[in-house]
Amino acid sequence: MSGKNLDIAVTGLAAISAAGVGTAPLRAAVASGTSCLAPVPEEILGESGHRWGKADAFRVADFIPPLKARKFDRCSLLATVAAGMALSDAGIDPKGTDASRIGIALGCGFGGIANSVELLSGYFTRGVEGLVPMLFPNTVPNAPASNASIEHGLKGPNVTQVQRFCSAEAAFQMACRFLEEGRADVMLTGGVDELNAPMMQGFHAMGQLRRHARGFGEGSGILVLERRRDALRRGATVRGTVTAIRTAGFIPPGAEAAGRTRLRGTVPPDIVSLSGTAADLPWLREGLAGSSIEIGPLVGRSLAMGGLALVAIFTLLPDGAAGLHLAASPEGPFFAIDVAGGSPA
Repeated sequence: MSGKNLDIAVTGLAAISAAGVGTAPLRAAVASGTSCLAPVPEEILGESGHRWGKADAFRVADFIPPLKARKFDRCSLLATVAAGMALSDAGIDPKGTDASRIGIALGCGFGGIANSVELLSGYFTRGVEGLVPMLFPNTVPNAPASNASIEHGLKGPNVTQVQRFCSAEAAFQMACRFLEEGRADVMLTGGVDELNAPMMQGFHAMGQLRRHARGFGEGSGILVLERRRDALRRGATVRGTVTAIRTAGFIPPGAEAAGRTRLRGTVPPDIVSLSGTAADLPWLREGLAGSSIEIGPLVGRSLAMGGLALVAIFTLLPDGAAGLHLAASPEGPFFAIDVAGGSPA
């Protein structure tokens, strides 16, 4: 999908990150350039010198009763709470409307890993009797979107994308497609990822903690999307609009200039948001004017942290300003999303 001439409105935003709970802490961290990363405890890796972005300010009990929270993995808790915050920000109550027209498309890179480790550890140490059935439903990356939809009563499309560092952007594109094709009237989208000791130990074993897994973080950034005409009809506050999405699956060596031309579009952006490994590609950033946002050094990077980067750019874009969100994985895919602040006439 080239996604040209889109007219999608963003009417709700939510963020949980190492900066804190809510969009205000994330906006403040980005505006000030303050890093919220903290040292990884030395006992986890057996060495010092590594940093991560844990969402330590997130207290589950502030949002979900403890007995209910026990049924969810951490990724599902992050996604479920952020989804509720985004719906509230958009002024949407699924119980007061046709819930079959509200869906969710979420990027998730590492959901289920902690539960998988615990489930399999029980099996390897005690055999079948060591398996804990309650853990099993949350061992897959689509558990967060599913749990969020169940908790909030969403009965529309439910999709999870795992697409390397562009997982959130792939989900965002699919959400826009569902709206354009009339499969839903409201779509929640963005990304969620968690961070835990076994993940860090695995990255360390693969020698990735100083490369693509450096400064990893966790959290959830969720946006509420609607067709702009529908949002205006219901009197919603439009935080921004999505006007185009361009993608490339693979850009071979020597074709960087052509790839840059394909991805960057024709409207000079006032603000550029970089996610995934986009900031590591000089050819993609070459010639970009305007302010640049890179949340990785501030709250950490991960496969689906593009959701937080998209939330950040919409919180910072003034009305009428043009924004460009660029995301990349080491060998692809690549995403470019044109956005604008406020609601154009």
